[in-house]
Amino acid sequence: MIRVVFFGTPAPAVPSLRAFVAAADMDVVAVVTNPDRPSGRGHKLTAPPVKQAAVELGLDVRQPDRPGDLRDSLEVWDVDACAVVAYGSILPQAVLDRGGAGFVNLHFSLLPAWRGAAPVPASILAGDTVTGVTCFRLDAGMDTGDVLSTHETRIAADETSGELTTRLAEAGAETLVDAVRGLVDGSLEPVPQDHEQATYASKIAPEDARIDWGQAAVQVDRAVRAFNPMPGAHTTVDGRRLKVHRVRPVFGEATVAPGTVVGEEAGEPVVACGSGLVRLLEVQPAGKPRMTGADFNNGYRPERLGT
Repeated sequence: MIRVVFFGTPAPAVPSLRAFVAAADMDVVAVVTNPDRPSGRGHKLTAPPVKQAAVELGLDVRQPDRPGDLRDSLEVWDVDACAVVAYGSILPQAVLDRGGAGFVNLHFSLLPAWRGAAPVPASILAGDTVTGVTCFRLDAGMDTGDVLSTHETRIAADETSGELTTRLAEAGAETLVDAVRGLVDGSLEPVPQDHEQATYASKIAPEDARIDWGQAAVQVDRAVRAFNPMPGAHTTVDGRRLKVHRVRPVFGEATVAPGTVVGEEAGEPVVACGSGLVRLLEVQPAGKPRMTGADFNNGYRPERLGT
């Protein structure tokens, strides 16, 4: 049996945790996740998704305030390797040195493309048609370690970050199990990345998701998909915030100011961009539930967005 400690925190890490538990040759001796955090309108203390799954699976859960506190525990656990999926805290070298054959991280891009905190939104924003997951051995750098394996997939034309992340999490689960197995038994040879080809995906702030109607329609569509579900692309209508969940570029041009509603298709508003037009498919006015573009059009009769 391969003794593994699993590090992860958010929902996209759960499929990998379940894959390790299901593997006949893997023994998950502990699960390490971030501490419970206040969540929701009531700021109720909430366990991260990985902890919830680990408790359901009957696993030993640790939630250190500082990852460095795990040094002694890792020696006691006598691990063969460690698996990491979106743990959310930097692991110091003193911890990395106690991970048996190594810490294997699952990253949601084809490294060295889109190193960093937000690879999936970055790939959609850039208009990439292909992405995937990479399993690599963690080192002291940011996603700079040697690659063990990859899995490639196409990005659908209308796919959001949330949808793509779900697909990558599922596809990456078995890829990560195989990578840990291959590192421990020596069947996979780590391959250095080409650092000169690296691109970076910075953490996204809410203001980054404000729609710039002066951009081309195709870029507005990419932005809406890239920031769905978090932090959510947004604009304003009559001075109030409007979340935009889905749009669709449509054929045509307009000579009016970007953000102007120039008409409708199937009852849904059509908005002018810097070049081209987009149709609002799903939006959410401030304080209201999600609604179709047609319902928004009927209730608000918008003339201009972004003002």
